[in-house]
Amino acid sequence: MKKDVPVSEIMTKKLVTLTAKDDLVTAERLFKKHHIRHIPVVEGSSIVGMLSYTDLLRISFADAIDEHEEHVETIVYNMFTIPQVMVNDVVSIASDTSIRDVARFLSKKEFHALPVVDNGKLVGIVTTTDLINYLLELY
Repeated sequence: MKKDVPVSEIMTKKLVTLTAKDDLVTAERLFKKHHIRHIPVVEGSSIVGMLSYTDLLRISFADAIDEHEEHVETIVYNMFTIPQVMVNDVVSIASDTSIRDVARFLSKKEFHALPVVDNGKLVGIVTTTDLINYLLELY
């Protein structure tokens, strides 16, 4: 088994992102449209926060809405902004961090995604699902 494979080999490079000016209705639609659970919040090419689908579930009944349904209950979403709901103190990694180090780190933390940042620029995201899929390919 390869031990020093960089996370750049498995990270998602085609990112779905939000800005602090976007609303939570937009976020909810992006989560469902792209079948993802984490969206980096950016300002230009820099990450300023991370919004997870779980963050939305904490403030709404988003999981009760059918994923194909277009109508979204917006009353609760309009009470909050993305900066109020997102995680602000984002932990990130560099693209040359080994997959092993990423797995070790995520196994000890209570979150399931890490933004990948090189020279202050968001270049990808790696999730526990990416790690599991990588392991499945090995076996």
